[in-house]
Amino acid sequence: MSVEAYGPSSQTLTFLDTEEVELLGADTQGSEFEFTDFTLPSQTQTQGQTQSQLDGQVNGPDGILQNGSVDDGVGKTSQLLGELNFEEDEEDTYYTKDLPVHACSYCGIHDPACVVYCNTSKKWFCNGRGNTSGSHIVNHLVRAKCKEVTLHKDGPLGETVLECYNCGCRNVFLLGFIPAKADSVVVLLCRQPCASQSSLKDINWDSSQWQPLIQDRCFLSWLVKIPSEQEQLRARQITAQQINKLEELWKENPSATLEDLEKPGVDEEPQHVLLRYEDAYQYQNIFGPLVKLEADYDKKLKESQTQDNITVRWDLGLNKKRIAYFTLPKTDSDMRLMQGDEICLRYKGDLAPLWKGIGHVIKVPDNYGDEIAIELRSSVGAPVEVTHNFQVDFVWKSTSFDRMQSALKTFAVDETSVSGYIYHKLLGHEVEDVIIKCQLPKRFTAQGLPDLNHSQVYAVKTVLQRPLSLIQGPPGTGKTVTSATIVYHLARQGNGPVLVCAPSNIAVDQLTEKIHQTGLKVVRLCAKSREAIDSPVSFLALHNQIRNMESMPELQKLQQLKDETGELSSADEKRYRALKRTAERELLMNADVICCTCVGAGDPRLAKMQFRSILIDESTQATEPECMVPVVLGAKQLILVGDHCQLGPVVMCKKAAKAGLSQSLFERLVVLGIRPIRLQVQYRMHPALSAFPSNIFYEGSLQNGVTAADRVKKGFDFQWPQPDKPMFFYVTQGQEEIASSGTSYLNRTEAANVEKITTKLLKAGAKPDQIGIITPYEGQRSYLVQYMQFSGSLHTKLYQEVEIASVDAFQGREKDFIILSCVRANEHQGIGFLNDPRRLNVALTRARYGVIIVGNPKALSKQPLWNHLLNYYKEQKVLVEGPLNNLRESLMQFSKPRKLVNTINPGARFMTTAMYDAREAIIPGSVYDRSSQGII
Repeated sequence: MSVEAYGPSSQTLTFLDTEEVELLGADTQGSEFEFTDFTLPSQTQTQGQTQSQLDGQVNGPDGILQNGSVDDGVGKTSQLLGELNFEEDEEDTYYTKDLPVHACSYCGIHDPACVVYCNTSKKWFCNGRGNTSGSHIVNHLVRAKCKEVTLHKDGPLGETVLECYNCGCRNVFLLGFIPAKADSVVVLLCRQPCASQSSLKDINWDSSQWQPLIQDRCFLSWLVKIPSEQEQLRARQITAQQINKLEELWKENPSATLEDLEKPGVDEEPQHVLLRYEDAYQYQNIFGPLVKLEADYDKKLKESQTQDNITVRWDLGLNKKRIAYFTLPKTDSDMRLMQGDEICLRYKGDLAPLWKGIGHVIKVPDNYGDEIAIELRSSVGAPVEVTHNFQVDFVWKSTSFDRMQSALKTFAVDETSVSGYIYHKLLGHEVEDVIIKCQLPKRFTAQGLPDLNHSQVYAVKTVLQRPLSLIQGPPGTGKTVTSATIVYHLARQGNGPVLVCAPSNIAVDQLTEKIHQTGLKVVRLCAKSREAIDSPVSFLALHNQIRNMESMPELQKLQQLKDETGELSSADEKRYRALKRTAERELLMNADVICCTCVGAGDPRLAKMQFRSILIDESTQATEPECMVPVVLGAKQLILVGDHCQLGPVVMCKKAAKAGLSQSLFERLVVLGIRPIRLQVQYRMHPALSAFPSNIFYEGSLQNGVTAADRVKKGFDFQWPQPDKPMFFYVTQGQEEIASSGTSYLNRTEAANVEKITTKLLKAGAKPDQIGIITPYEGQRSYLVQYMQFSGSLHTKLYQEVEIASVDAFQGREKDFIILSCVRANEHQGIGFLNDPRRLNVALTRARYGVIIVGNPKALSKQPLWNHLLNYYKEQKVLVEGPLNNLRESLMQFSKPRKLVNTINPGARFMTTAMYDAREAIIPGSVYDRSSQGII
């Protein structure tokens, strides 16, 4: 399932980040934390190492690896293993004898000074890393989404529940300490709001000295001792993978042990997607279970989100419907709330009769406030006179998953669902290419749209003659204009309505608007749950067009009566519905173009219609079964538009993602050897900004449709380190911290620098709505929203109007200036899903006039692509450290980038666009055949 990107722009809220499904890690699904395993070296690796070489691989104090190097850890581990020489029987009995109750549930270490009790799961864990990149207690808190702990009574600080001295908050991911200036007292305070309150200045505490209790994914050693290296080696060796499986098992059976993982049937993996399929039955048999896994995960997530003690503020909408406003406490779920979602509101107090009502979300939290608004379906009995004691339940609807399953079944059993050619092409069979005989237009530019450039003309001309086409639209290359032009020419061929889809409502609305400019009759079909939500193309929506149909006066009278009284008599209601169905059918049959989301194409109102031509925009952000919903409505000509070098679909269930559900149909067809037609002229970025993405991700093929002079702002007084290059990397040394959710990160030093840079841009003449602040982590996004408003030196309203969102939420959008906060800075953990080259590509290509990256080069440069970017910025003399008021070039040192072997596409080595083994797909002349010139 594809989920719309979130952020103020896309009308979506993430309660936690999964991107971050983010929210999310080297595997970009589920929790974003990647826990890497140390692997023992092979014999050949260790042979010939002298004792002095081994001794040279020094660890830091308390047995913590100082540089996170796998090799260092391995060398030291093998050395110590050699020195320890435990007798067989002692080692064997270490874990067969009864361990005390407070032994670590992962590894068995039971020194009272080294263990911590999780108040939620009622289990003990140690503060050692073992074979993972974080300590066992922090590992557990993150995986199990727990936050409250107690120290052991025999530990250095006695039996203590960790909590904020000021407000009593027990969330350990929020807690930190400020050393008192006078005596040796340590005060625990939460990061927000207590540590940032100005009243602290009156006491002998300096709030700028606040530090988190968890650093580098480990409790501070004065709080909880770190087991010695000997203890950790002697303990049960457990891998990150086993930890993940054990945590999953504990959700069903809290008393499960490591031994239970060995039982047959535990953690069975679903069948992986293939490159080629024998027939549509095999296709359905592989994708069906993956869609079910995602549906089950989504259902469990929604149904676990009940919130009590909610305070409601009531209002009346312009359409006379009741609106309930409320704020939800921050939850630890991967769930995102979107406009149109269904919510059940219940009253459970004593001041009015018990009541329950269903409503649709019409407002989600943004920079201005955290309020959510729902419009009630029926206001009957709503206790509008009371405000407290409400409960919120999230209503799970299976509609989108049912439609995907239905499409897979239709593809398997209905021969008329797609043409024979498309059937075989989608299954990966060898088919002779076909050319569609059609009258090509004399002029390719569509009326009402801009003139096309050479690559756009080539794309339109080629697509009209092919039954199956892929169009790759790099950032700013006019993908929407090209798609609208193709639809215009297809509609004029007179083969019935053209179906236009995209995975998200925002993408559909953008394309609908462009197609409408050509003068075609366009109908925007939206889900009934979204009819109350306003959009730029609301006037084209089917339900609104029906209201304005002058040819059906009886329907208009009944509609007016319904609006005025709220309901009709049963006879009138029956007549109203019959007339409405007739009107809908008439409008849909007479339309030139019907636009809806991919899942919306499964709407019953389209059930009996067949579409010869189907175009799917942003198809690389849709899962394959999602794409199949429109495809099986009779496709004889299918056009997929997207960019597999930008972010792919969001899949929440890790198991389904790992099995290949997170790979788009577009990607699979690319690997099968269908060469995308690439649009090559970009109109968004200053030429200096487009050079790196073009060379790394698009074989250097992007041409600039704008000049440097076109991208100089009048009256904008901002001094770039190099006047002709509006970009720089601002070096910061701050360390990452785990966010209050426990499943994301933030970096306070970077946040402070982002505020200073934003303030400089505003003072230089940039308007707030021209600036976008993006970050891969929900924790940082949330912290930045608060920090900017409370700590910025300018008026709060200015900072509220600066959009702060995730990288994923900005895909498909642009701003004049982009500030990217990288967040990651640590010794052991790596850089998470900053690792994904596609995320970097999206981040670097949103800006028109200028890009500023704020990050820690030491942490980022360990990854080859980021190393390459940092060296590039250094060569361009735009790597900056030191005070912001004096933007000067820095002489930061990085390792030289490794030589990029492939001169055609140096970024190829960073891109992994396929999840399956693609060796069989290296077809001569295909995009993955590196001996050829690549994509057209």
